[in-house]
Amino acid sequence: MAIPRRGRTVQERRTPFDLRRTTFGFTLIALVVAGGGMGLRAAWRSTGHPPAAAALLIVPALAAVVVVLRRRRARRVAETVTEAAYGIVDAGLAELDAAEEARKEARAEAPQELPEPARPVDYAQLDPYAFEEAVAELCRRDGCADAEVVGGAGDLGADVLATTPDGRRLVVQCKRYGPTSRAGSQDLQRFGGTCYAVHEADVALVVSTGGFTEPALDYAEQCAILCYGPEELGAWSEGTAPPPWEAAVAVAAEEPAAGLSGP
Repeated sequence: MAIPRRGRTVQERRTPFDLRRTTFGFTLIALVVAGGGMGLRAAWRSTGHPPAAAALLIVPALAAVVVVLRRRRARRVAETVTEAAYGIVDAGLAELDAAEEARKEARAEAPQELPEPARPVDYAQLDPYAFEEAVAELCRRDGCADAEVVGGAGDLGADVLATTPDGRRLVVQCKRYGPTSRAGSQDLQRFGGTCYAVHEADVALVVSTGGFTEPALDYAEQCAILCYGPEELGAWSEGTAPPPWEAAVAVAAEEPAAGLSGP
């Protein structure tokens, strides 16, 4: 005799536990219960009955609900309601997931805005003090962490003092001139008289936004003073040329080789 197969119970048909799904389900049930309770409370208050009478009626009603739920038909109704609630929850979660995927796709397809390239600094438009600060900032950018502006009355030709990454003392004089004014030999001679003897420079540098005269360049070459005009300053600022103290090392390395060469 064949044994009839019993239908699957709710526990057997239940899907694997899903924390998010269960949380949404309980939230939905809580909202339904709370809304129904508030509605009943408002309706009861509208009748004008006292709270004691409400309790006397609610207790038998709850007892009747418990008895009904024990019946098989009531269990089937509960199963149907539960499945419907889970269906609503699953639909809501599916919409949330679809919306999140749509946002991700929109962000991926959106054109990426490229940063605007940095514009070259027009050092000739800065005031003298701002120009000194800008030169000190270039030194700090390239490894001279202690670079500071010391220019002012009694500076004895030094506007910026710093220590290079390899430990040498850098002394800088800043000349913020217009395009028609150039640093002359007298400017270089005054700086040459103090940069080594007073400030004990290992690297002496003069930066001029107007460039240099030929006599000034000749004097600077004799005294091993680096001269940076608008082109050299622009290349240093834009990073297309090494910082002055590295250029000084390269020049010093070439000089002995040049002295040894010859017929």
